[in-house]
Amino acid sequence: MAKAVTKSTRRPPRATKGRSNAIDAHVGSRVRQRRMLLGMSQEKLGKAVGLTFQQIQKYERGINRIGASRLFTLSKVLSVPIAFFFEEMPRALATAGAKARGFADASVKFEADPMASRETAEMIRAYYRINDPKQRRRVLELLRSMADGA
Repeated sequence: MAKAVTKSTRRPPRATKGRSNAIDAHVGSRVRQRRMLLGMSQEKLGKAVGLTFQQIQKYERGINRIGASRLFTLSKVLSVPIAFFFEEMPRALATAGAKARGFADASVKFEADPMASRETAEMIRAYYRINDPKQRRRVLELLRSMADGA
């Protein structure tokens, strides 16, 4: 008597077994950056997307992964395209999954993203609180001259 062939219902193993990784941390830092730039609290963002502020904290720190539908909702609430969350990703992170296929550049080192810092967000908010466009331009020129002289 022949045995019946049965299909396996087991899922193939996930590459990272559900754990967050450096790309999740980058995406979370971009959520934080945009939220802070808008002057929005974690609690307010959480309410807008139906989450607690603690969950927003976990997303921003890269502790929990952000699913595709949640990322879509966050992009709408934060008024940015989904691609925003992946912009300025260090090349080493962007190519990490391609190692096996020969696309990764092992010589690229991770550099902290200055746009993700609290200081940068505070500076941008202060800059936009300057109501006079001429004064804002002068501040920008001052910053450029200081940076060029450094």
